[in-house]
Amino acid sequence: MGVASKENSKDGPAKATDRDRASRPRKALTIGAVCKILGQEFSDISISKIRYLEDQKLLSPTRTTGGYRLYSQSDVERLRAILRMQRDEFLPLRVIRQELSSGRARTSAGSQAAGGGTTPATARAVGSLSLEDLLEQTKARAALVRELEEFGLLHPSRSNGELTYDQVDLEIVRAAAELAQFGVEGRNLRVFATSADREATLLEQILAPGLRSRSKERRKEALQNLEGLTAVCTQLRHQLLVQELRRLTE
Repeated sequence: MGVASKENSKDGPAKATDRDRASRPRKALTIGAVCKILGQEFSDISISKIRYLEDQKLLSPTRTTGGYRLYSQSDVERLRAILRMQRDEFLPLRVIRQELSSGRARTSAGSQAAGGGTTPATARAVGSLSLEDLLEQTKARAALVRELEEFGLLHPSRSNGELTYDQVDLEIVRAAAELAQFGVEGRNLRVFATSADREATLLEQILAPGLRSRSKERRKEALQNLEGLTAVCTQLRHQLLVQELRRLTE
């Protein structure tokens, strides 16, 4: 009895400690720590890729006063859901953004905690915006939107005779509207469209065989490489811009 009592007394505090540990809020993680954690499941994850997803408005980590990114547990789960949708369902970022808006990240996290896998999603149309919706959400002028279309920065779809815009169009117009406050017009933004077209052409040349392959595994690998290389190109472009802008402060 004495031995049993001692064993029970040992187990009791240990279990209480486990419960206390589980109830404590988990500390925020640096981008490097997040990359290390998710690297166990996603071999192609990198800091550049995480930054790219943040640039695409899919992640919103908090920042310290020094500008360092800090990720909460919910940020990590959201990122995990994004990476799974890319890997398992080959979804483009615009569709992933829509899935996240519908609460897909929370659903995926819940199913994983219950021991289940991700639920395959059937392809479906992304919610579209009318011109009126686009102008209301971005506070842009209709003339600016027409300029962006004219100079190839926007590629709206047509439904029932009306032009419709997706989330990517929304972000482009929002950015252009901010630049317009400094006198930048739609025609001045052609340089961005030209640069993006050249980058896309380069990546197509590199990955075209895999993207067009009949092998599911090769296409999957090519899509993963496409996301990774896109992140690298985004980071390179940013650093080159920083390098050029240094001249303004010298």
